Amino acid sequence: MNAPYLLPAMLALAVGTYALRWTGPALRHRLRLSARTIHLLDTGALILLAALVATATLPTGSGELGIALPAGVAVGGILAWRRAPLLVAVLAAATTTAVLRLIGMH
Repeated sequence: MNAPYLLPAMLALAVGTYALRWTGPALRHRLRLSARTIHLLDTGALILLAALVATATLPTGSGELGIALPAGVAVGGILAWRRAPLLVAVLAAATTTAVLRLIGMH
């Protein structure tokens, strides 16, 4: 990596990221979306999150899935579905996985 180009590249990426984050709230009241479009966007976000959970849960290369990780993800998913706070869902999922691994259920 060429050091003279690293800092400007990082700054450009940071500015671009904040610009993208800013456009959502800034354009929210200027764009009129149909109810169907809003429904499709909500569904797309849900599918994206489900795909993220699936790729984070499934084994990559090792071939061993075990029970602890899917059980932890299931607990977190159920808590998120029941609209528990995100921190509670994440901590419960991590705790479930850790406890199951601690008692020997990998």
